[in-house]
Amino acid sequence: MEVWTFTAILWLGSFAAGLLGALTGLGGGVVIVPLLALFFHVDIRYAIGASLISVIATSSGAAAAYVREGYSNIRIGMFLEIATTFGALAGAYLATRVPTAWIGVIFGLVLLYSAYLSSRKQQPHPADMTPDRIASALRLNGSFPGESGKEAYNVHHVPAGFGLMFTAGTLSGLLGIGSGAVKVLAMDQAMRIPFKVSTTTSNFMIGVTAAASAGIYLNRGYINPTLAMPVMLGVLAGSMVGAKVLVRTRVAVLRWIFAGVIVVLGVEMIYNGLAGHL
Repeated sequence: MEVWTFTAILWLGSFAAGLLGALTGLGGGVVIVPLLALFFHVDIRYAIGASLISVIATSSGAAAAYVREGYSNIRIGMFLEIATTFGALAGAYLATRVPTAWIGVIFGLVLLYSAYLSSRKQQPHPADMTPDRIASALRLNGSFPGESGKEAYNVHHVPAGFGLMFTAGTLSGLLGIGSGAVKVLAMDQAMRIPFKVSTTTSNFMIGVTAAASAGIYLNRGYINPTLAMPVMLGVLAGSMVGAKVLVRTRVAVLRWIFAGVIVVLGVEMIYNGLAGHL
């Protein structure tokens, strides 16, 4: 395959990954790593390095639009980034010592479990729930643009969400996925934050998480500029388009897109990890 053909195909795949990442809060890396490892046969650690760069681009492209529209909760994002940053450093350290086949299997299992949680029928959050004392003290409660104007929400179970964010950061550093899947599920289900706020706040957070672990990958030589550049540009373009589409998309549709894509990729990663193809 010629260089220009390879670059064009890689850009198109990265564009689709960025679009999906912006719509679901995944960050695009959940598609980039399998795309590079399975279809382009790139060493998974180099795929993770390129993915982390693309995750930073996704956050930069989509987060500004979401903040401007009033969807992202900046206070929640900055608070939870403390946990994800420390987790990302731990995950990046582990990635240099875990066999690539194991990384592929772990990646697939994380995706399948995330799809299961996302596709479950969600129980409506009671409207009269007492605000969480920790969330109130930290002023994490907020509002977002709804169909009939501003809709207020309360944040709950802050310690549980903080702990899950450390896990999300560890997975980000280990797998290069931005850990958007775990972040969205933690905020949506554990902390009872509306789904659109969860996805947009996840996009706001993933850049910082990815930057923490990308430095370790760069230091160890796992970031190739000729591979990372077209990936970054494609993901950035896709994330900007996705940010515009999100405000007109139904939440139920986002959940099924989220679940369907990562089930397919999760099965592929587990199979190739067990077969020794990574």
